[in-house]
Amino acid sequence: MLRRLHPDQPDAFAFTADNLAWAEGQITKYPEGRQASAIIPLLWRAQEQEGWLSKPAIETVADMLGLSYIRALEVATFYFMFQLQPVGKIAHIQVCGTTSCMICGAEDLVAVCKEKIAPEPHALSADGNFSWEEVECLGSCSNAPMAQIGKDYYEDLTAERMGEIIDELAAGKVPVPGPQNGRYAAEPLGGLTSLTDHENGKPQYNASVDLAVSIGDTVKRIDGTEVPLIMPWQGKAANVAKRPAREVRPAEGVPADATGTTEQEAQATSKAKPPSKSDPAGATDAPVGEKPAVLASARDGGPDDLKKIKGVGPKLEKLLHSMGFFHFDQVAAWTDEEVAWVDENLEGFIGRVSRDNWVAQARTLAEDTAS
Repeated sequence: MLRRLHPDQPDAFAFTADNLAWAEGQITKYPEGRQASAIIPLLWRAQEQEGWLSKPAIETVADMLGLSYIRALEVATFYFMFQLQPVGKIAHIQVCGTTSCMICGAEDLVAVCKEKIAPEPHALSADGNFSWEEVECLGSCSNAPMAQIGKDYYEDLTAERMGEIIDELAAGKVPVPGPQNGRYAAEPLGGLTSLTDHENGKPQYNASVDLAVSIGDTVKRIDGTEVPLIMPWQGKAANVAKRPAREVRPAEGVPADATGTTEQEAQATSKAKPPSKSDPAGATDAPVGEKPAVLASARDGGPDDLKKIKGVGPKLEKLLHSMGFFHFDQVAAWTDEEVAWVDENLEGFIGRVSRDNWVAQARTLAEDTAS
């Protein structure tokens, strides 16, 4: 398939301040002179922010890495995960069309996409909310046919269920991903014939689906506020490689200093690696935030249903209980320093509090509970 840049291009591209900080942090993973290795995560972040990769976005990433534009274009046009044309504002649906899925009904799923979205792949629906394409094997052959929507797999699909999923997404809902026929994971359709002792006490969802449910919205794109902008590899050693000075073509109207670093980049780099009192240069780790007040157990009426907070699933609720947080009013009272502490200490869910603005949600829920 010939992959070319879309004929209609925006005038410019710029990472959000938080995404730029994240991108600068990614570059520090690589030793001096090897920054080009960060091209795939940076291109991916640009696509996550905008939905697709425009020419200005590709060139912006090339500038950040000191690459010629053609080198960045070679990467963007080679990998099919990069979308070179606008995609649906709500979701871009990728239907697997390889052997197992084709045999099990992928063509029926494609027909639904043609009917409900657009007759041709990569075309936008009339309202601009959806787009679709047929892709090569996505590796879920035992659950064929399947499609990837946003960051999740929807497996064991039928044409009817595919249509329902599109309708649910259009209505602002996020369907539960994974098998759509009641199967737990990839066990035989007739049920388990061995290891049946593991059936008792297993979580409601398999690990992949459980993560998606705990996130709450896996078709939402990244603007920098949803994901923890934490670079754990920074500050672990004194010889963390710093990006060398290189020529940068700053955006029009953005002044650059003598090293070629724009003021925007300098601010983002500073944000990505905050200084501490013990280490003004930010080269060592320091405690983050201030621990909130906790309870030894829930109050007499029992714990509040913390799962009502968007982004909190059963696993995360259990973790919060183990940390001493049981009630909406506890979360609602967290200060910025306390939010920073909880964000840092939610093992496996770092950054979730800020990403989904738990404090504001908890205040509303606490008021509703009180009334």
